[in-house]
Formats: sequence, C-alpha cells, structure tokens
Amino acid sequence: MRPRTRSRPAVLTALLAVIGLALTGCAGAGTFGLPEGTRIVTIAIVSNPQMEDAIELSPRFEAENPGITVRFVSLSENEARAKITASVATGGDEFDAVMISNYETPQWARNGWLVDLDPLMDATPGYDRDDFTPTIRGALSGPDGHMYSVPFYGESAFLMYRKDLFEQAGLTMPAKPTWDQVAQFADRLTDREQGRGGICLRGKPGWGEVMAPVDAMINSYGGRWFDQDWNAQLTSPEVRKAVNFYVDLVRRDGQAGAAGSGFSECGNQFSQGNTAMWFDATVAAGLLEDPAQSNVAGKVGYAPAPTGVDGLSSGWLYSWALAIPRTTAEKGPEQVDATWKFLSWMTSKPYQKMVGEELGWTSVPPGARQSTYRIPEYVAASKAYAPQTIAAINAADQDRPTRDPVPYTGLQFVGIPEFQDLGTRVSQQISAAIAGQQTADEALDQAQQYAETVGESYQQSGGDR
Repeated sequence: MRPRTRSRPAVLTALLAVIGLALTGCAGAGTFGLPEGTRIVTIAIVSNPQMEDAIELSPRFEAENPGITVRFVSLSENEARAKITASVATGGDEFDAVMISNYETPQWARNGWLVDLDPLMDATPGYDRDDFTPTIRGALSGPDGHMYSVPFYGESAFLMYRKDLFEQAGLTMPAKPTWDQVAQFADRLTDREQGRGGICLRGKPGWGEVMAPVDAMINSYGGRWFDQDWNAQLTSPEVRKAVNFYVDLVRRDGQAGAAGSGFSECGNQFSQGNTAMWFDATVAAGLLEDPAQSNVAGKVGYAPAPTGVDGLSSGWLYSWALAIPRTTAEKGPEQVDATWKFLSWMTSKPYQKMVGEELGWTSVPPGARQSTYRIPEYVAASKAYAPQTIAAINAADQDRPTRDPVPYTGLQFVGIPEFQDLGTRVSQQISAAIAGQQTADEALDQAQQYAETVGESYQQSGGDR
C-alpha cells in the first residue's frame, strides 16, 4: 500500500526512536537526552500499515504520560517472527513488549514466557476485556483461560473482487462462490496485454505468508496436515488436489512475480488496479477503501471465503496482538506498569475513535473490539466490508479446523512449536512450485517427509510434546 505522508513531527519522533534504540546497549542505558527518571518502553512491532499508524499517533500517548518514552523496532512480518521468537525463547530483554499472534500466545503462555495480562486489565478502568471479539479473545488465552496478549486487530479471510470489471465482463459474483467458479472468473478477467491478472494469491515463502491461503484451501478441500495419530497427510488426495489447484491458478491467472508476493505485494497489486480478485485477510478491506492509498476505493466487492468440496469453506482466524515477555517483569513492576500503559492505550476503545478521527475511519484496526462495530462513523465508512469481516471472524473455529478430526488447533497453521520450522520448509517447497522450479506434487512429496519427521516425534512421545 502507498504509505501515508507523515507529518514532520511524526518522522522526527520515529528518527529519534531509532537513534535512541541504537544508543541502548545495556540495562539502564538509552536515556541520553531524556529527562531524568524517564522510563523507556521498547516494542517490537510488525511493519503493517495499521501498526505504522500507531507509531504516528504514539506522541499523543507520550504527551499524556510524560515519564514514558516509547521506542519501536518495526520489522517485516517474517523478520518479526524470527527475531521476536528468538528473543522471547532465549530470555532476551531487549524488548519490553512484542507483537505476536494467536499462534504464539497459547504456546508461550504454557511455557511461562509471558506476563498474565488479566490482573493488569482488571486494574485498568474502562479497558473492558469482555468487549474483545469472543473468538479472538479465546484465541489469545492460555490454558488457564487468562489472556496473555491483547489484540490490536483481528482478521479472517475473504474474497475481494473488482465490481466494475465483473460488470464489464457480464459476470456476477455468487453469494457463496466456489473455488471452481473463482478460477473461471480469473480466466475470463486475466488480460496480460493490459498488465492485469485475474487473481492475486500469495506465493512468498513463510508459514504466515503463502501457507495462510494455501492452508485455507486445503481445509476447504477436506485436507489436513496430520490425522489423529499424527500420521502426516500432505500427500493425501485432498491435499494434492488443493495445492495443485492453488499452484495452477496462480501460475495461470496470478500476478507477476507471484513466488515473491505476500500480503503487502498483493495489496499493492490490487490497490493499483493490476488484478481483478484477491483472496486474503479481511484487514485489507480498510486499506483498499482508503482513497489516499488505493486506486480502486469504492469499486471493490467482498464475498465469503470460497468453498472447495461438499460446501466446505475456510478462511482463517488471526490476530496481531501485544504481549509482555516475562523478562520485562524481571526489570521490576515499574517497567511492567509503563509497558502496560502503552499497550492498553494502543488496544483501547478511545484509540479506535482517535484513529478514525485523525486518520480516517477506514484506517481503524478491525476485528478486535465489538464496540468498534457500533461507532456510527465507522459503520458508515465500512458498510461495504464490515458485515463480511465480523461474520468471518465469528464463524472461525480454530479448535475444529478441518473436516476430519485432527490432534492440533489452528486454521491457517498447526498450533505446535515445530510449525514455525515445518511450515516455513513446506512454504518454500510450494513457493518453488509457483515459481515453476518443480511441480506441486514434487513439492508435496518433499513436504510429506518434513511432516513425517514431526509426526513421528509426537507418536514417540504419546502425542504430547
């Protein structure tokens, strides 16, 4: 997406944050040029547009809390996953707060790596934990039912399409499209002479990149990663059909450079009018409807995640959320308090209104809070996509992700620690197939071997690791 033009104070704030972080070499350092007693809160954050908005607005928080200075380490999605995981898992203390998801939260809570946020929420007047969307709230809870991260935004997935192109071609998007219908539409709407693809689908390696839509398609075709006995299933007929369909579709009707395209790249392609459809995260809708960032604002239609076989439809359930590592607690209660003050500010009801009033209502982080969908200005601005967004999030059930029973949770991921490596390895194979370096079946043959190794470790341990 085209970045918003930053105000000079916002740019200066970001620059000073980077300089300050570079000066922070050990505990107690990094306060150069700041008033005595200032407490620095360092946050590792994913560099998506909504998070950039939070960085831009953070001087408001600092003005309200003069004893706290917030410093951001903004990272691309794959880089953020790697650096944050390495830091938290090894007890690194360079980050006071980290942006993670519903993949990491329950596992890290079980490991004792995160601060229990329930007492902090209870002690914060008006924070209203019960306002969080129920499926998101549950996904960010630990085994004890307490929340160990708080959602910045929540998402599922749906199909975005150009209403004007459909009308010009005499096509009608069904209320519940099938993947076969989507492929037919993509064939009709692909126009290489005009530089337009029929559909944009992720191909970039990463368990949180290409594997998200691929896993959704696998689920919709009745596939799964493992059966209940941890036998790998990546060469099953259902998975082969789904992955071959995905690879064939993106190679035939997808965007240029598909093997290197993730969420951001597809967002650019669609917002610039270079593709007719896009299956991806519901959070994209607000960006597409912002005229300052998108050439197709007002021209986009939204349909549920397409069905594969037997009416099976699968989006996903995901939340970028904020957590406090246990190492922050080791710095003392004052550091936890300062960190929580900012996290609660960034995930609060007033923050939602501030974004709408300052940056535009289509920029409000969606999916996290139910009250967002009762703000009149937001309802009016998001009427094209909000009903589909919240319906998809509410319908997502990561505890029952597949048609057939499985021993894991997660719709677009397998909720086990090994999936960071396993999912990345499999994603590399699928990306190579999209690039034309091997067939989809060859990719799955190799992926099956990776999955078998993981499955065997669970079989040997009695299914519990």
